[in-house]
Amino acid sequence: MPQGTPTPWSYFLIRLLFKFVLKIFYGTIVVEGIENIPQTGLPCVVCANHTNSLTDALLLVTAIPSRKRNMLRLTAKSTQFGKKTLTSWLIESAGTVPIKRRKDFAEGSADNTDVMAKLIEALEQGDAVCLFPEGASRYHPTIAPLKTGVARIVSDTLSRNRDNPDFEISILTCSVTYMHRQHFRSDVLVTFNPPFRFRPRDNPELLAPVNYDHIRLVTAQMHRQIANGTFDAPTWDLIRTARTATPLYAPLGTTMSLGDYVRVTRTFLEAFKAERIPSDASSETDSDPAETTEIVRLKTDLRVCALSFVSIRTLYSSMTRQAYQATLFRLKIRDDRIRRPLPRPIILYRIFLRLSWAAFLSSISLAGLVLWTPVALTTFYAVHNFKKTGPVWDTWDEIAQYKLVYGLVSGVCVWLGMITLTLPFAPITAVAVPILMWMSLRWFEDAVSAFRAFLALVRLLLVPPATLAQLRAAREDLHARVLDLAVHGLGLPEDPETYFVENGEKQKGRVTGRWMGRAKYFSVRRRRKRDWNETLRLYEQFDYPSDDVQT
Repeated sequence: MPQGTPTPWSYFLIRLLFKFVLKIFYGTIVVEGIENIPQTGLPCVVCANHTNSLTDALLLVTAIPSRKRNMLRLTAKSTQFGKKTLTSWLIESAGTVPIKRRKDFAEGSADNTDVMAKLIEALEQGDAVCLFPEGASRYHPTIAPLKTGVARIVSDTLSRNRDNPDFEISILTCSVTYMHRQHFRSDVLVTFNPPFRFRPRDNPELLAPVNYDHIRLVTAQMHRQIANGTFDAPTWDLIRTARTATPLYAPLGTTMSLGDYVRVTRTFLEAFKAERIPSDASSETDSDPAETTEIVRLKTDLRVCALSFVSIRTLYSSMTRQAYQATLFRLKIRDDRIRRPLPRPIILYRIFLRLSWAAFLSSISLAGLVLWTPVALTTFYAVHNFKKTGPVWDTWDEIAQYKLVYGLVSGVCVWLGMITLTLPFAPITAVAVPILMWMSLRWFEDAVSAFRAFLALVRLLLVPPATLAQLRAAREDLHARVLDLAVHGLGLPEDPETYFVENGEKQKGRVTGRWMGRAKYFSVRRRRKRDWNETLRLYEQFDYPSDDVQT
């Protein structure tokens, strides 16, 4: 069996550096399906949805354990090569292959024939090659129609090895879901799906000369598998509404993993999407094969739904237009505060408790926050200037990349600067500074969470009792309809708070039991999260652009 290309030293460096940086930038990175990753020496094309520019590639590099693959050969747009920047050096030194995009070159000059030949040779040596079949990073609510390049590479590789009965090549799709792709201390779910495996003797339809319909079929299967593991919708409004339905169904404090949260939200999303499909949509003869397949699947799945499309449409309209959600947004109160009403003496007691805790944590974080200040200012300035270079749909997918790169550079400068200033104690400083910065970040994150709860309680105290009563009645009606859809229409468990404790995914990011929950709150490695929508902000984040923005 091939052993794969030896791992360059720069790849080890990049993987180590950005594994560290990604763990700081994102609060929780949950990786599912590691068992689906083929071992080193087995040719493999890794494909994922592409929403976050270079960050997507770095995330895949760090998510694949070295015990499974010694390296992941990356590809990147050719315009990122040959520049005197840190990003360009990182890309080139890691053995990344440049891909020419047609929109970056004059018509007819984007020839990738030699590049494709190199990728096929790498696969024959047992490498794993990373490709993003959407063709470009894009900040859109839906996954773009996939290019057929991956299926064509598999077909060409199989054709070149048609006389080897044991030759096997896999397509490993990956679904990446960012809760907030560009916000500090947000969360990410990386799901490796079961691979598609191909052999010359099992897949003669992919051997040259190949009927292009088979290429399109493989591409459609890839599209469906990637979309099934993440949020994929024609509008941002559908995603926003589905994410609003999830906490109504599984309220704050439900001990569900990030994977469970994404799957529940996606279940609501699919119901809202299917409600919008015209009855004759599947009869269109000129539609895209992947799109047609998805339409037929959605219509078939929803036939078993006990609720009618009319009921789903009414619920969707209520959630998007009803005064309940608008009032919560205006008052800046969370749904959980309405679900569990608190007596005013308890609210006052908790206000004192949260403010005291926030003040204590902030005070012990001050020393470390001084070290974080240059990093925060540098990244803020870089991102602020970058946003001026284009519209939201052309810049938001690269914000996280800028924050990661500039945060890494400025953080290293702070570290080296502190070592220089304390030169006689350099060995101690070299270790103490990263520890201090990490622990101050942990403490400050808890301080922000406590102060956010303090502000919510103060706002709750100022709401007139009559308004609270109206909100509670509106919530009970909306919750009953969401639960009816979830249980009787979508097959979700009736009691999510109990179900996910007993049957939920037991993985990183999940807290079970009162003692473990409290212990995780003070964990050195990560803080316990009760809400997967949480970021290092004092307010809720649903920062999707308007659907009428040009895309």
